Amino acid sequence: MAAPVSDNALDVIFREARTYNAWDDTQVPETLIRAIYDLHKWGPTSANCSPARYLFLPKDSEGRQRLLPHMIGPNRDKTEAAPWTVIIAYDHEFHEKIPDLFPHNPGAREWFADEPARTDNAFRNGTLQSAYFLIAARALGLDCGPMSGFDMDAVNREFFEAAEGEMQNWRANWICNLGHGTSENLFERSPRLSFEDACVIL
Repeated sequence: MAAPVSDNALDVIFREARTYNAWDDTQVPETLIRAIYDLHKWGPTSANCSPARYLFLPKDSEGRQRLLPHMIGPNRDKTEAAPWTVIIAYDHEFHEKIPDLFPHNPGAREWFADEPARTDNAFRNGTLQSAYFLIAARALGLDCGPMSGFDMDAVNREFFEAAEGEMQNWRANWICNLGHGTSENLFERSPRLSFEDACVIL
């Protein structure tokens, strides 16, 4: 039986974690970005379909400059300042990798042959994976600034629809800044629903 993680770990991942709007100048190495991916990938998805895809944009990169015009309002400034920004996407053609990812039943690829079912599973499982990603980033010592305030159609056109290869099949879900956050523009923690307000036991 697995033992519970420490209270400190729960604080870092959930209770004390915040959505950050400003960043200090601490450098975040690419090795840490890769470590986040390598940790989060173990989270479960339907038939191990793993449809989430990640486009990482380091600060001052050409890719970051292409993204900034498509960020809405104050999200542009906070994105410009972050050490790393990641466009969290999903692959609409994820099912093509099922024979490798689900080798004991490679025929599971056909479960997703229907396009509406494939779209539904790509979005749902990709979103699930992206939550693992946020938890992994926090667990490895980074702060996160998740955002949905951007022009999704424009981001898809800019980065995916005209891309070469498999990236043509990627579609944006949400965007997350990564780094070491500061207290600047940090809101007071908002309330959450109680168990009684959000849950029912039948």
